[in-house]
Amino acid sequence: MRSDCGLAGGFRSDMTGTKAQALADWALNCGRAYVRFDYFGHGDSGGDFAQGTISRWYDDALAVIDKLTSGEVILVGSSMGGWLSCLAALARPERIKALLLVAPAADFTGKLIRPEMTHDDKAELQATGVWMRPSDYGDPYPITQALLEDGEKMAVLPGPILINKPVWILQGGRDPDVPWRHALALSEAVVSEDAVFTLIRDGDHRLSRPQDIARLIASVEALS
Repeated sequence: MRSDCGLAGGFRSDMTGTKAQALADWALNCGRAYVRFDYFGHGDSGGDFAQGTISRWYDDALAVIDKLTSGEVILVGSSMGGWLSCLAALARPERIKALLLVAPAADFTGKLIRPEMTHDDKAELQATGVWMRPSDYGDPYPITQALLEDGEKMAVLPGPILINKPVWILQGGRDPDVPWRHALALSEAVVSEDAVFTLIRDGDHRLSRPQDIARLIASVEALS
């Protein structure tokens, strides 16, 4: 029986990205079910991004699994989507066949964003409830106090993370956003015996080069 494949995208990403489209093309060519979506405040979905939290986007992911898929699902989680995929697997263990995580940013609000904040950044957040974080991918974007506080409640590290399904991770060694040791910590935290960590030494955060896409598709096929 063929499993559905679902993509949980990254923070401020949308469902038109390179990996999302590559998976859509693969699914169409193979006759497999595939669903991709935009979280609240992302892409074509409505809502103010600044009002989003991990809990809200997690609820979006669960709604997609519950209402738009059937049977077992292979979740492909990119960056923040890797965190949300782990949370979904914990909530719906009977529905999740496997996780394929690309540069998973588990607990990024507390473990990656907070430590980089300067005194001035923290003062801005304290005074206004929002810090406009510079981005290498475009305009600065809002990091709210609500996002950071909610992220603490949804944290999965240091574990143990009670996922007993295959958890395969693809991680770039030159990722400026998610250090490879952070992704490795997630791999070590899951209890699954089928936990595979693949370090792509020259890979960046997006892992969207042709060779990265080929590795992604090959991994999905193997898990299917």
